[in-house]
Amino acid sequence: MWFIFSILTAISWGAANLYYKKGSDSSDKYSHLKIVTMVGIVMGIHAVSYMLIKGVAFDPFDMIRYFPVSALYILSMTIGYVGLRYIELSIAAPVQNSSGAVSALLLFIFFPREMSFLNIFGIITVTTGVIGLAVLEKQGEIESLQARNEVIPKKYQIGVLAITFPILYSILDGLGTFADGIYLDELKLISEDSALLAYEFTFLIVGLFSYLYVKLIKKEPFVILKEHDKGLAAILETTGQFFYVFAIAGNAIIAAPLIAAHGIFSVILSRIFLNEVLTKRQYLMIAIVMLGIILLGIAEGLAT
Repeated sequence: MWFIFSILTAISWGAANLYYKKGSDSSDKYSHLKIVTMVGIVMGIHAVSYMLIKGVAFDPFDMIRYFPVSALYILSMTIGYVGLRYIELSIAAPVQNSSGAVSALLLFIFFPREMSFLNIFGIITVTTGVIGLAVLEKQGEIESLQARNEVIPKKYQIGVLAITFPILYSILDGLGTFADGIYLDELKLISEDSALLAYEFTFLIVGLFSYLYVKLIKKEPFVILKEHDKGLAAILETTGQFFYVFAIAGNAIIAAPLIAAHGIFSVILSRIFLNEVLTKRQYLMIAIVMLGIILLGIAEGLAT
């Protein structure tokens, strides 16, 4: 089941990316905090609903036990939201999408296990396609601006500011997934239900603090019910998080790079719903990732 959960996570987060970008305002320096607020509120609602529907007993101490993982994820996501203002022509995408490979490598180094040739080849194929597609997207955006004789804004060029956010995101997210693999898969330090609830309630607290900071301290206009794109992104993010916990608990080493392929689903969904035109090279990268996913699916089928 971890394979199915990984695919569902990637699809959910891929769809969330569309609305994250739509909901991010480059002229609003508090846009990232508004997104954090929306995600925190939706996750809090989901956590309470999950407890009531499933009858799960939640120990608040789990929030402390799981805090190292929650902190890494929330910090990396917040940095990623800030980076949305610089994402267009930076090297953000290829660097950020490498986080799954980073976490898988760390897990393999510290918790070595035997993997079949299909698993290894599938991981390499998926990671190669993900990074390749991200590089092509960056090149395509540059060519598009040049074709319109537009000057490439300095903040989008390759510089310290442009690379700082994606590098920080990749490191923190990779460490978060590595820690999650330890907590949920390798050492079984916490159950899937407890991890999910601990993370979502922690995010709720951070979201509420973000809301109070924006509204009361900075006195910025922020009407939650009017933030449609941010709200949809938050719902999709929370949906992905639900599947993600069970995917990582099942097989963290392989699930991590597989989930990192959510960027591929962003591109596919953009083509379907936003009528964006893809190049032959982009289709090739998508095909490579899909091949990797199929190989991992076959390997999982042979193992069961």
